[in-house]
Amino acid sequence: MKPRHPFMLRSLPYSFRLGIALLVITLLGGYIVSGLHLKWHYDNRDEEPGLSMNDIIGAYHGVQSPSPLIQALETGHPEDLPEPERNALLDWLRSDRLSQDYDNLDLGENAPSEIIAFNCLDCHTRSASGADAMPSVPLEYWDDIQSIAYSKDIQPAGTNIVAMSQHAHAPSMAIILIVIAWLAICTRFWMGLTGLITFVSGLGLLVDMAGWWITRDIAAFAYAVVIGGGIYSAGTSLLGLMVIVDCILPGGKRTKSE
Repeated sequence: MKPRHPFMLRSLPYSFRLGIALLVITLLGGYIVSGLHLKWHYDNRDEEPGLSMNDIIGAYHGVQSPSPLIQALETGHPEDLPEPERNALLDWLRSDRLSQDYDNLDLGENAPSEIIAFNCLDCHTRSASGADAMPSVPLEYWDDIQSIAYSKDIQPAGTNIVAMSQHAHAPSMAIILIVIAWLAICTRFWMGLTGLITFVSGLGLLVDMAGWWITRDIAAFAYAVVIGGGIYSAGTSLLGLMVIVDCILPGGKRTKSE
């Protein structure tokens, strides 16, 4: 067995090791806060509650998609809807007056609320039943409709913003991994395991950082950004836990190989 380097964390005074452990705990706590910040930063970009892949893709690539109501009407649903009323709904959905004209009295029978009430509520109410009923997609109130009425046009962050953000994140994240990995190598744990975790974490960070740019052209690469960032965070956290455990445990006697 190859001898280990001469410096080991457990050879330090216990108070010094406790200080290192507290600093690493603070660092890992900062990662949790950073994760929450990312969730809040990207959340609702697709105008729907909760963080989703659409939010991530929108941030780096952009997302353009018509509203579900437009898609349904354009594919012929409902089949018995008269063409003039279908066109009236499509014109309304493509306008910038969705909330104002939904139940506009000046439109009379062509008001979207009237058309929907007459043609759609047999199937699209919370109490609807039958073979064609869809109570999971109610259209009774404006609050129900607005979530599926708006088309999405999420523009990605500008190139200068991405570059500025990566300029701040890439060096700091790499330095943090280097420091944590060096401390982990100085623990009593198997160096092969520490090296493997460090390698996988570094690879995850590389994929994450490269993905910021590749996703601008290839939307599917947003999954690589999420996976790479997750691997980096998990690996760094695991190395940090190894350091914390080694610092808290009694020093003990060093082996001949150490």
